[in-house]
Amino acid sequence: MDQELLERMVKEVMASLAGNSTINDEVTPKSTNTNKVNRQDYPLSKNRTDLVKSATGKKLEDFTIENVMNGKIGAEDCRIAPETLEMQAQIAESVGRNAFARNLRRASELIAVPDTRVLEIYNALRPYRSTKVELLKIADELEDKYNAKVNAQLVREAAELYEKRDRLRKD
Repeated sequence: MDQELLERMVKEVMASLAGNSTINDEVTPKSTNTNKVNRQDYPLSKNRTDLVKSATGKKLEDFTIENVMNGKIGAEDCRIAPETLEMQAQIAESVGRNAFARNLRRASELIAVPDTRVLEIYNALRPYRSTKVELLKIADELEDKYNAKVNAQLVREAAELYEKRDRLRKD
């Protein structure tokens, strides 16, 4: 594999783990509050590296080309942790982006759900693909098996709305 390509990939993974998108480019001091983060902590990859970990618990500093090349960092290590998404949600709220914060929290719930199951649920939520009973079972699964309470409620709401709008699959 091309060394330059590998380096670029590792940098992109590190940035995504830290939630390194742009709210603003201004340099601000770190927050002194260790339980909550806010605008001053953004970007986490620079201002709060001590808090950023992957879903497997790897620290940001562990993501090096050497560790990727020798197998100490694998694909499973490149998944974002729910805690990191929560911190990103707190930052979003601190700058008034409440809808974005809610989306990040819903995403954090789905980290525990296997990717294949997320895609199955997505397809089941398309109009005319599921019965109301099937959607309610999905909601129960999300809540009981994965503790994804907000997402479960959204699926329940979809089941009700699909019923009202006649968008459920007919048996």
